[in-house]
Amino acid sequence: MSEGLPHILVVDDDTRLRQLLRKYLSDHGFVVATARDAADARAQLAGLSFDLIVLDVMMPGETGLDLTASLRRTSEIPILLLTARGEPDDRIAGLEAGADDYLPKPFEPRELVLRINAILRRLPPPAPAEAVRTLRLGRWTYYPERDELRCGDEILRLTTAEAALLRVLAVHPGTTLSREDLTERAGIDGNTRSVDVQVTRLRRKLEDDPRQPRYLHTVRGEGYVLRPD
Repeated sequence: MSEGLPHILVVDDDTRLRQLLRKYLSDHGFVVATARDAADARAQLAGLSFDLIVLDVMMPGETGLDLTASLRRTSEIPILLLTARGEPDDRIAGLEAGADDYLPKPFEPRELVLRINAILRRLPPPAPAEAVRTLRLGRWTYYPERDELRCGDEILRLTTAEAALLRVLAVHPGTTLSREDLTERAGIDGNTRSVDVQVTRLRRKLEDDPRQPRYLHTVRGEGYVLRPD
C-alpha cells in the first residue's frame, strides 16, 4: 500500500463498475479495494482499515442502506452511497441511515473524486493537547479533537457529517446559525433538509428526550443553536 494515500473500499455488485472505479480512483491518488456485496465488504472491513466506503445501495441480499445502518452502530467511517434511484426521498433515506453523501447513477467519475475529497477534507486534523476544547452536554462531554461524546467509559462516536455540524455549533455556543450557514460551514452537501437530518441524528445521541431537546435547539424561522452546560 502507498504510504499516506487514502484507502477506499468500493462495494458494488456490478463487476464492470467495480473494475472501472478501482482503476479510475487508483489513477487519482487513492488506494482502492473492492467488494462484490455486503458480506464481502464486512470481511474486508474486519481485516483492513479504510478511510472511506463507496457503497452501492441496490445490492442483492443486504442492501447498502442496511449495511450503512449496521456499520453506524459501531463505526464512524465515512460512507458515500451510490444508487440508480436519485429522488429526494431516497437521498434523505441514505442520510438518515448514516451516510455522509449520496451520488445518483449515472455519474461522472470526476464528480465522485470531488465528493470523496470533500468528505475527507471534513475529517478533523489531530489537535495538539493544548488546543483541546471540551463542552459539557448533560452527562456527555464532547471532545472535538476525537469527535466523541463520552460519559465515563461509554463513547458515542459521530459520523463525519454529524461531527462537522457539531464542531461548527460548538465554535459558536449560544449563537443561532441558519441552515444555510450550517450547510456552508460544515460542508454538508445537499439542501437545507440535509442539515435537518443531521440535527435529528445528533439529537438522538445528545439528548435524553430528542423531542424536547435541552442542548440542540431549533429557533423557529432562524436555524439552530447549541446551548451547552
